[in-house]
Amino acid sequence: MDIEKKVCEIRDNLNKEIESVNNMNDLSNLKIKYLGKKGEITLLTSDMASLSIEMKKEVGRVANELKKEATDIISKIEQEIKEKELNEKLKSEKIDITLPSTKINVGSANILESLIEEIEELFLSMGYDVVEGPEVEKDLYNFELLNLPKGHPARDAQDTFYTFEDSLLLRSQTSPVQIRTMLANKEKTPLRVICPGKTYRRDDDDATHSHQFTQIEGLLVDKNVSLADLKGTFDIVAKKLFGNERETRFRPSFYPFTEPSVELDISCFNCGGKGCNICKGTGWITVGGAGIVHHNVLDNCGYDSNVWSGFAFGFGAERLAMLKYGITDIRTFYTNDLRIKDIFDRKEAE
Repeated sequence: MDIEKKVCEIRDNLNKEIESVNNMNDLSNLKIKYLGKKGEITLLTSDMASLSIEMKKEVGRVANELKKEATDIISKIEQEIKEKELNEKLKSEKIDITLPSTKINVGSANILESLIEEIEELFLSMGYDVVEGPEVEKDLYNFELLNLPKGHPARDAQDTFYTFEDSLLLRSQTSPVQIRTMLANKEKTPLRVICPGKTYRRDDDDATHSHQFTQIEGLLVDKNVSLADLKGTFDIVAKKLFGNERETRFRPSFYPFTEPSVELDISCFNCGGKGCNICKGTGWITVGGAGIVHHNVLDNCGYDSNVWSGFAFGFGAERLAMLKYGITDIRTFYTNDLRIKDIFDRKEAE
């Protein structure tokens, strides 16, 4: 066998055929033809057993050289084809960043969170700070410093969740945050804060009551503060939440931590004050409570009540949301009924 002639023949055929390779499929077929188990280069050594030792060495040498040469050529062409295909793919899948983006449905904001944020933004614009405090509170802050000492009859109406320690409880209001803020204000400078957060009271859950609800309380401490300042602040909140045509009024009430104390009413947004089932025929809806900070509370927190005065107010976030969005059952806020999202989206679009 003229091995040199055979090698030259195989090399020439390989170089000619490789020029016609355009894709990975063609290259794979070519690789099998020359380097496969029955490939032309592999067959060069198929008759090694019948050859002399010298011829075996010679055939083995030229066969290995040709195999390496063919492998290198095929590997080079393979890399070129892969780069070409990748470039074509990148070109065909190029993203036009000037096109409008695809809208992704990410859900809707929680109604209570949206309402709280709306009120926070309003009060921040009026110079208030938003402060928070612990939900597991000391009796000292939740009651005693708020002018509700042990044995005070007003405590009976709170139906408080106490822990195993009588001095610890789940806060029944966010007023303790106001107390903590006043105590922390060592310089006794004017304060303007709102305190949103969860509160807890032992109650039977029904359409209008819940053992856990969200309060938004506020406090202003300064000099020469009057009910007129409170009324003006309440007017702004009512009009922001329920429309510029809303009227507001105060009705006398009682809270141990304010004196005088008032109920906060707005004119009915459903009937305009004429009387309907929502306002129970009165033309007015109660949305919260407020009053001038009791002098005992100021003194308990280190403020001289002969110099300082202030007002405090409190709203139930769920009640405001129920009125604003026409929700009839407070339990809706804590279930997975997706219809509440439709209510919110519809009201926001109006």
